[in-house]
Amino acid sequence: MFAKGRLRVLFRLCRYVLWSPVERAWMALDKVGYARHLGVTIGSGCSIWARPDIAFGQEPYLVTLGDHVYVSAGVQFINHDSGVWVLRGEDKLSEVYAPICVGNNVFIGLRAIILPGVTIGDNVIIGAGAVVTRDIPSGSVAVGVPARVKGTVDDYAVRVRERALPCHHLKGRAKDAFLRAHFGGRTGTEA
Repeated sequence: MFAKGRLRVLFRLCRYVLWSPVERAWMALDKVGYARHLGVTIGSGCSIWARPDIAFGQEPYLVTLGDHVYVSAGVQFINHDSGVWVLRGEDKLSEVYAPICVGNNVFIGLRAIILPGVTIGDNVIIGAGAVVTRDIPSGSVAVGVPARVKGTVDDYAVRVRERALPCHHLKGRAKDAFLRAHFGGRTGTEA
């Protein structure tokens, strides 16, 4: 009997092998281009770390991203409410769909979920794991489940400048050496 983790790896491997080679290569090289191919409207200077075939759901053409938007890994845009399934016995309702619109200069953190009909303004930070159920105004930092505005981007910038390290230009071993020296050789495994 396979362990749960091995089954998960086997499933991912099978899914990867069954994709067409062109699809795999395209998505690996250019996730923004692949998302556009799926129907997402995307501005310039965007970066997508999520898998576009999963992130933008079954109706990717209902998602619009402005300029300079960063979509982290695991983010999901859900543009339909299939909860009407429960009501189908008594009422023959159709599906409920709504577009999602993301403004310019937006960061969407790891595994955030954006629900149908949401508009995210310009200059916004969406925290990791946030579930965005309503519109987020421009210049805001929104976190939590459900996502709530917890401050402004300007306040966030002040807090970050106090903790920021001058290592953005460093790569690989140079960055590792800088961080080890800065934190006194401590690693995350020490108690």
